Amino acid sequence: MALFGKERERNERPRGLSPDPTAPTPAPVPREVEMFERDRESSRADEASGTSAFLGKGSRVNGKLVFEGPARIEGHVEGEISAQDTLVIGEGAVVNAQIVGSAVIVHGRVTGDVTARKKLEIRAPGKLFGNITTPSLVIHEGVIFEGQCTMGATEAPRTEKDRKVAFFPKDERPAEPAPLKAHSELAK
Repeated sequence: MALFGKERERNERPRGLSPDPTAPTPAPVPREVEMFERDRESSRADEASGTSAFLGKGSRVNGKLVFEGPARIEGHVEGEISAQDTLVIGEGAVVNAQIVGSAVIVHGRVTGDVTARKKLEIRAPGKLFGNITTPSLVIHEGVIFEGQCTMGATEAPRTEKDRKVAFFPKDERPAEPAPLKAHSELAK
């Protein structure tokens, strides 16, 4: 068993220094503390990996943005945004763009049409001025939304000429049922 403890002591010893046999050995760190520190470090890594792209305050972008993973925008964007994963528009963000994403969460100000393939959520103090297409919509209290909403399919909004109406010639129309007779007429 001493073999395992020696290996850890060698790894914890400062490099480049020869061991001093007269120096006091440091007190062992309780195992629970090591586990909590490891958990804390892994949660920090998870938070950092939660967003693969970040445009901070003070950033300005004009043009087309394409995000492969989760993204967060806190700056100003004008143009088009396409996100394959979750897109978060932060509280300080001002976005004037057409947005297409898997899931879109709006905390800031968005002017433009938004298409979310899975879900669109507008959280206070968010403001959205434009049309929405999404199968799932969540609007929190304190939000401003001005525009039209289409739920169901996440295809591009349909225009009048895209709609198909079937017309039947007069002689091919289904026969109309005879009008119902009143109860008093049946009694006769």
